Amino acid sequence: MNNSLVSLQSPAEVAADLAERARALRLTRNWTRQTLAARAGVTLASLRRFETSGKASLELVLKVAYALDRLGEVDALLRPPRARSIDELEALEAQSARPIRKRGRR
Repeated sequence: MNNSLVSLQSPAEVAADLAERARALRLTRNWTRQTLAARAGVTLASLRRFETSGKASLELVLKVAYALDRLGEVDALLRPPRARSIDELEALEAQSARPIRKRGRR
């Protein structure tokens, strides 16, 4: 686990921030919740719950991001880190040549 970056927010706080950003993007487009729900293919009740509490399935968040033309930002989530040196790049290449593990050891 990479401890060089310490999160100052809890998962609930991040979820609330995402919900607020989605709401702000919706409002900049002058869309109602009904409009965004229809464009995202989600129920109005689910969108309302997301915007007010931050609680939503990953699928709902992805659909909302897609409807707001922001799916590319979510796509970058949890990608492997970039190599910062030639040695790290070589280590990553060697690691990618090994078979991918199907489960953890612990």
